[in-house]
Amino acid sequence: MDNPASPTRGAILFAAPHRPFFLAGALQTVLAFLPWVWELLARLTPLPAPVWPWPPGWVHGLVAAYGIFPFFVFGFLLTAMPRWQGLADTPGSAARRPWLPLVAGWLGFYAGLALDLALLRLIGLLLVVAGWGLMLVALHPVAFAPGKSRLHPASAWYALAAGTLGLLAWAGFAASGNPLLARIGIEAGLWWLLAPLFMVVSHRMIPFFSGSVLPAYTPYKPTWTLAVLLGASVLHGGLAMAGHAAWAWPVDLAAAATALWLSWKWQFRRSFAVRLLAMLHMGFLWVGIAWLLAGLQGLLHVAGIDTLGLAPLHALAAGFFATMTLGMVSRVSMGHSGRPLVADGLTWRLGLGLHGVAALRVLADVVPAAHGALAALAGIGWLAVFLPWAWRLVPIYLRPRADGKPG
Repeated sequence: MDNPASPTRGAILFAAPHRPFFLAGALQTVLAFLPWVWELLARLTPLPAPVWPWPPGWVHGLVAAYGIFPFFVFGFLLTAMPRWQGLADTPGSAARRPWLPLVAGWLGFYAGLALDLALLRLIGLLLVVAGWGLMLVALHPVAFAPGKSRLHPASAWYALAAGTLGLLAWAGFAASGNPLLARIGIEAGLWWLLAPLFMVVSHRMIPFFSGSVLPAYTPYKPTWTLAVLLGASVLHGGLAMAGHAAWAWPVDLAAAATALWLSWKWQFRRSFAVRLLAMLHMGFLWVGIAWLLAGLQGLLHVAGIDTLGLAPLHALAAGFFATMTLGMVSRVSMGHSGRPLVADGLTWRLGLGLHGVAALRVLADVVPAAHGALAALAGIGWLAVFLPWAWRLVPIYLRPRADGKPG
C-alpha cells in the first residue's frame, strides 16, 4: 500500500490555530526590534541613525502594542478559549482568514516606513484593522457562548475590541497627522488592550497551571480581584489619553496591592518547584511592580516631583507582557507539538535573561544620567533573548507534531 502524501508546509502551518500566529509573533520579536536597537545605538555612537517618518518612539510603541504581542494573544485565545468554555477545539483553518490580512498589513506598514510612503502606511494599518476585525468575529461565538462563563472569555474579547479603537486612532493619525490620535493609540494599546488581556489570561491560567502540578494547591481567583485590575487599567488608560495619567495614582496603588496579593496567594514561593510554572509566576510579579511604580509616580507628581519617566510603562511591557509571553508561548508550543512540557536549560536561562532585560530598561528611566546606555543595552539584551528563542520555536510551527498526533 502506498504511503499517504506528506502534508504541505502550508497544511502543517495551519494544522492548529496557534501555529501561524506564534510563527508571526516570534519573527516580530526580532524583526520589529532590529531598527529600534539601531536607533538606540545611533544615539550613542557615530552610527548613522535610521530615517523615521514619525517619531521613532511612537513607531516603537505602535509596533510593540499591536504588532508583536497580539499575534501571540490571538494564537493563544483561539487555542485556549474554546477549552475554557468546554467547546470543541478551533480548527487550524480558522486562523487563515484573519492571519493573512494581519501579516500583509504589517508588511505593508513596514514597507511604508522604509520607503516613506504615507499611503502605504495607512493601507497597511487598515489591513491590520481588517484582520483584527476577523479575529473578533471568530472569537465572539466562543466568548459569548450561551450558558457558558463569560468572566474571562468576554473580558478578553472586550479588550480586543478596545484594541480596534486604538488601531483606528493610529490609522487616523496616519491619515491626518493629528498627534492626539497617536497618543490615544499608544495609551489604548497599553491600558485597554494588552494590560487587560494579560491580566485576564494570568487570572485564568496561573491558578489552573499551579493546581495541576503543585500538591495540595487550592486555586484562588476571586472575581473581585480581576474587577479591580481591569477597572484600574481602564480608568488609567482614559486619564492617560486625556493627559492626566498622574491622577490615576489611587487606583494604581489599589491595583498594585491587589496584584501583589495575588502573587502571594498564588504561592509564588512554591512555583520554583517547576520551572515552566515559575516563569509564569515571575512574569506576573511584574504587573504589581508596574502598578506600584505608576502609583508612586503619580503621588510624586502631585507633590511637584516629576520622575521615573517611562519606568511604569516598561515594567508593564518588558517586565509583564514580554516575560509572560515567553513563558506561556513556550508552554503552549511544547505541549501542542507533542514535546515534553518542561522548561529546559536554554528556555529557563532565556527567561531569566529577559527579566534582566526588563530590569535594565526600567533602571534606564530611574537613572536618567545613564538612560541612553542602559536603554541600548536592554535593546541588545532583548535580541539576545528572542533570537535564540525564535530560532528554536519557528521550525516547530513548520513541522508535524513530534508524537504523530494531528494539530
